[in-house]
Amino acid sequence: MTATLHTNQAGRVLTVRMSNPPRNFMTGRMVAELDEMVRRAEEDPTIGAVVLTGAVEGVFITHYDVAEILAGAEAAGAQVSAAVAGGALRATGALERIPGAADALRRTPAVGLVELRRIHDVFRRMNRSDVVFVAAINGLAMGGGCELALACDVRIMAARDDARIGLPEITLGLIPGGGGTQRLARMLGTSRALEMMLEGRVLAPDEAEELGLVHRVVAPEALAGEAAATAERLSRRAPGTVAALKRAVYDGATRGLADGMHRERAAFMSVTARPAAVRAMRAYIEEVEHLDDEAVPFADEDRMSRWQEGVAVDLIS
Repeated sequence: MTATLHTNQAGRVLTVRMSNPPRNFMTGRMVAELDEMVRRAEEDPTIGAVVLTGAVEGVFITHYDVAEILAGAEAAGAQVSAAVAGGALRATGALERIPGAADALRRTPAVGLVELRRIHDVFRRMNRSDVVFVAAINGLAMGGGCELALACDVRIMAARDDARIGLPEITLGLIPGGGGTQRLARMLGTSRALEMMLEGRVLAPDEAEELGLVHRVVAPEALAGEAAATAERLSRRAPGTVAALKRAVYDGATRGLADGMHRERAAFMSVTARPAAVRAMRAYIEEVEHLDDEAVPFADEDRMSRWQEGVAVDLIS
């Protein structure tokens, strides 16, 4: 069976092109390959950032394959309440921890539950990883494609007239199932996110940038270069510190202030005494002491660039 992900590594950046022509739907197979790719990135110390982009012209990921969702719904049989569905998901999660059980469950009507949990687990691991994930959104990114982009740490979108991003699941009688309800609400606020999902509204690139759904919009021909440059720059951050920062933000910012502050303190203490941080702080002190004016490296863009270049190797070693 043809792979849906094609990868290429240059330096510390792994570029992943998602390919399922002609419409570039996300499928269970693609999610399984995303799972393997994330595990590879987590285990390979030579990878500091991953760029995800679509291999089909003008399409990041159109959405999850509706035919697969329908097949899962029909295999599950009778309609169930949210409480019963929640119990089934917990039971499935417990069974999956038994060696070989996940593969066995995929041959039963519970396959939909297994795949749903896998999507959540993959996206959650991306948020807790010491690798930076950059979405280079080259066109359509709706439903599961939008949810994958939301799971990335940085989102850069091509300024195409036909590009759209959003969660239109309600128009099919569904709700987002890959974390979209949670991530969109945390990014845009509950009121704005709920209205957008109720309407099933998808956004053009400039609208997405204005609302904060994507970080920046660039010309289509500049997208690959901008994403690569961003990933290369962020790949030189200290891996342990990247993971600590992401967990403090993704986990802490969704809780009460006191709990969030506790998580930040714990993360701060976990990285401060690491050798890379100690070396970088000593180098910074020496840098400041040798300046002949009152400026500091962080306050000047040129000095900041030179500083980052100078300490990069030390931080990842």
